[in-house]
Amino acid sequence: MINRRTTLKAIAVTAAVLLPLATSGAAQQEKSALSWTAFKAGEAGFLRAPVLVTGKTEAVLIDSSFSFSDGKVVADAIKASGKHLTTIYITTNDPDYYFGLAPVHQAFPDARILAAPDTVALMRNNAEGKIKAWSPVLGDNGPKSVSDLIFPEASDIDTLSVDGEKLEIVTAPGVKDRGRYIWVPSLDAVFGGVAVFGGMYPWVADLPTVEERKAWRAALDDILARKPKIVVPGHGTTTWPTNVSSVSFTRDYLIAFDAEAAKAADSKALIAAMKKLYPNAAMPISLELGAKVAKGEMTWGQ
Repeated sequence: MINRRTTLKAIAVTAAVLLPLATSGAAQQEKSALSWTAFKAGEAGFLRAPVLVTGKTEAVLIDSSFSFSDGKVVADAIKASGKHLTTIYITTNDPDYYFGLAPVHQAFPDARILAAPDTVALMRNNAEGKIKAWSPVLGDNGPKSVSDLIFPEASDIDTLSVDGEKLEIVTAPGVKDRGRYIWVPSLDAVFGGVAVFGGMYPWVADLPTVEERKAWRAALDDILARKPKIVVPGHGTTTWPTNVSSVSFTRDYLIAFDAEAAKAADSKALIAAMKKLYPNAAMPISLELGAKVAKGEMTWGQ
């Protein structure tokens, strides 16, 4: 039986410390003054990929990690770059986007940590439940109480900058804070957010209705309309390419998921149908939870 307890146990089994792999875009940024590096975590870190954008002297970190060990990898890389970290921008309230902030904050205490007001409100409102759910999984590798969490400063800004180069904060409507991402015009790049997945079952449990998933697809259509050359999915396997294929993958998956959900009698049938369509996708627990929620067999708020 899939419920919160069995889900967290399943995730905990995989939660050995697997350090992120750094992927840089040097070959793709020849016409830009900016460079970028994605820190791709393994399944213990929910396949997260924080992105460091650097210029000649400055750096901005887009999103953080789930665990302290993953956060330390990012902090050490920023130190090694020799750049001045001015800002850490958190695009969404999910715990795997900010629970690992402490090592970066400790290394760069003067860097501003920012997020949109709705994101900060959701973080604070959900903090106690998130800690209760995930502290037993992370143990000493993550925050143990609400007082250990680092909450961003609420900000309505719509742009960031790195050595004068603009990074646009884009917010798609209708999907809470789950449609927010960073668009970098000089790189034709999309970074951050939780709208795009690469090579893993997209996490649909937080958007349980057909209407919400339609809004999610609309956000993906907006990304496709920008014709990005670089896309780092917020969650993706370490081997997934950093191009627009992840946007199409996510959009196609959502279309298939809704079509199969309409036909399936229950979550078991929906899971079987999606595994047949996507036999090699990572993190099947995401599909299993999403199917349970979509068929009304459980709720999810962790």
